[in-house]
Amino acid sequence: MKAITKFTLALTLAAGVGSAAYANEAAIKARQGQMELYAHYLGLLGGMAKGAVPYDADKAGAAAASLASLTKLDSSRLWPEGSDDMSAEGTRALPAIWDNPDDVMKKAMALGEAAAGMEMAAGQSLESLQGAMGPLGGACGACHKAYRAPDS
Repeated sequence: MKAITKFTLALTLAAGVGSAAYANEAAIKARQGQMELYAHYLGLLGGMAKGAVPYDADKAGAAAASLASLTKLDSSRLWPEGSDDMSAEGTRALPAIWDNPDDVMKKAMALGEAAAGMEMAAGQSLESLQGAMGPLGGACGACHKAYRAPDS
């Protein structure tokens, strides 16, 4: 093989590895952004449920609608293989996510259903919002317990 051809091949392979690493880094940042938005809206709803934030039906309804919309986004591109905590820096996603796609999808559907329930409940009354918090928190926690590494 000529030296130029070897050099071109080496550059092509390096670019492929570099672009895959960049794509995984971008996916990790995007999914963390989505999780931050979940946390933002859950924080407001949870604050209202606990009485730490005054209940406001309009704000609760808007937060719940935003949360429900987030669960409907196609986030499949945010979870490429090789973007787990054993393969990439800055993530707590466990490799088990890619080993159990059926369970992950089941948990994602449960989150969507709980968010839809919150969307229906949040603007009705404080009591209704409080009743919807358990299923929503449970859905979030179920996925995090199974597929997110603990804070270190």
